[in-house]
Amino acid sequence: MSIIFFRTIIIFTALLVAMRLMGKRQLGELELSELVVAVLISDIAAHPLQDISIPLMNGLLPIIILLSCELLLSGGMIKSVRFRSLICGRPSMLIENGVINQTEMKNCRFTLDELAEELRTHGIIDISEVKFALLETSGKLNIILFPAERPVTVSQLGLEADDPGYPHMIINNGKLLSNNLKLCGKDKNWLKKQLSAQNVSDVSDVYLMSVNSDNQVYFLKKEDVKK
Repeated sequence: MSIIFFRTIIIFTALLVAMRLMGKRQLGELELSELVVAVLISDIAAHPLQDISIPLMNGLLPIIILLSCELLLSGGMIKSVRFRSLICGRPSMLIENGVINQTEMKNCRFTLDELAEELRTHGIIDISEVKFALLETSGKLNIILFPAERPVTVSQLGLEADDPGYPHMIINNGKLLSNNLKLCGKDKNWLKKQLSAQNVSDVSDVYLMSVNSDNQVYFLKKEDVKK
């Protein structure tokens, strides 16, 4: 039992160090420790299932240990900024005041093609429009435009914007969400009137229906409904 414990700790530490050295670009949306735990658990949990000669505890114990490690790491990262920086690293400034930081690009192993692709996903084709571009510890690239390039907001125009509130889904693929119906202060009589106005006789014929605080209804029939 102790061998399993120490081997799991060693493997976890080794993978943690390895993923840290790989760089934040490889991590995607997961934090470093979360990714390591996900990889290890998915692999360890499969062995007792594939080989029945392996005791079940040999699969359960490492998973418990890994989850405990993740909880301890998460607690340590919440309490200590330095510990979080050590485990997850720090955001990297790839673009500053419209100029690409070539040193950070190299350190993060981020190519110009990848940078251009990320900018295009944000609708940006001119790097000179970007004031800051930060590669976060999660691997996501956040972009801040120069003030002159940012979209004009309603408040800047001195106008008041209507707030329709959050739209609550009433019908989801033919299924009535009764709790959401009550949350909106509506009842089944109101629902029947809405369905009748759309020439629909049954909830099962509706693909999506939602209503917001201003009683604005979004309605969409199922494509296979015959008129």
